[in-house]
Amino acid sequence: MFCGGKKSYFAATVCIITLTSMVTFSYIRLQRLAHLPKIIQEGRRCRREITNKTITPLKDNRTFIISPYFDDREGKVTRVIGIVHHEDVKELYCWFCCQPHGKIYVSKAKIDVHSDRFGFPYGAADIVCVEPENCDPTHVSIHQSPHGNIDQLPRFEIKNRKAETFSVDFTVCISAMFGNYNNVLQFIQSMEMYKILGVQKVVVYKNSCSQLMEKVLKFYMKEGTVEIIPWPINSYLKVSSKWHFSMDGTHIGYYGQITALNDCIYRNMQRSKFVVLNDADEIILPLKHPDWKTMMSSLQEQNPGTGIFLFENHIFPETISTPVFNISSWNTVPGVNILQHVHREPDRREVINPKKMIIDPRRVIQTSVHSVLRAYGTSVNVPMDVALIYHCRVPLQGNLPKESLIRDTSLWKYNSSLIMNVNKVLRQAVL
Repeated sequence: MFCGGKKSYFAATVCIITLTSMVTFSYIRLQRLAHLPKIIQEGRRCRREITNKTITPLKDNRTFIISPYFDDREGKVTRVIGIVHHEDVKELYCWFCCQPHGKIYVSKAKIDVHSDRFGFPYGAADIVCVEPENCDPTHVSIHQSPHGNIDQLPRFEIKNRKAETFSVDFTVCISAMFGNYNNVLQFIQSMEMYKILGVQKVVVYKNSCSQLMEKVLKFYMKEGTVEIIPWPINSYLKVSSKWHFSMDGTHIGYYGQITALNDCIYRNMQRSKFVVLNDADEIILPLKHPDWKTMMSSLQEQNPGTGIFLFENHIFPETISTPVFNISSWNTVPGVNILQHVHREPDRREVINPKKMIIDPRRVIQTSVHSVLRAYGTSVNVPMDVALIYHCRVPLQGNLPKESLIRDTSLWKYNSSLIMNVNKVLRQAVL
């Protein structure tokens, strides 16, 4: 194309814009072509055993694979949830083995490191690969190069390949249980409150806990409520129990919590109508409805097209007790009795209360702890008169006397059912 004629400012501007658009379009087209799958071998059988570990390091020790998931919301891709070093990992490739013809396709990955790393060198990442057009691969291998031997690469099952009907309404994701966790009584109370509110499944990413807590988890696993995902992240990285790199200078924050939350969303994308992202010491308390199902039905009716519902966190200090519900059989169980903590800290003018979420997992692409990073549709902040997060923990405003706290007994409306259910668990689990 030739730009000439009348040398006016307008003509020059149009010319520059046209040339820039052509260059940009060509670059984008080349980038797309570079990421399309290419056949590199034929007539092969994929013999290597499937990797069943939760965290699998690649040979570079800068990339850690959690699990691949089929995602057809924006085309036909395999989305691998992983952890990568945000600077050192430049290229990764998906190796697909398509049976029965034994064609091996290699697809260059788009490496999308999540924006919420909080300064740590390692962070959650989506490793996204375009799948072959004429193949629905059931397994994938991840490699730093498009060259090599697929039989020597770890092989992962691609989950969510088959569409399923929802098996549960609510799944709670708890990540991550660490520090030899032993808050047994509060964990049981939270579990029983979740069940009262309508939860059928709780997924726990377990790093470490006490022997007594292990016994409780086994009880809930046998019951069918709890699914344990082993989370030995400290075997591979220097982990922090803090949220920001400046606090201790380790590899990854809060035991890889953000990676676990993203994995939990995709793991339950096809089997749960809603996914709840909160910690074991947090309970979303509905104040206008008896349970989550009726609450969410009302919220969805009021907010069509919304897939992310954010609830405000409120601290109920475990250091301030009310001498009620002193049940003798609970006194020998380690942990906090939440029924005795019904005073919450007041809001601070200069501090925004953090939020936790109930989400439609099919509308979420990436999440952080207190908000989603990428999603389809909108988010809504749920008013405090509809629901709040009851968060019983060490105080954030420890200097306040009891008189300065707000007495809030919303939890007590569930006390009879909760006491009965907790007693049943303690009896059946023989604690």
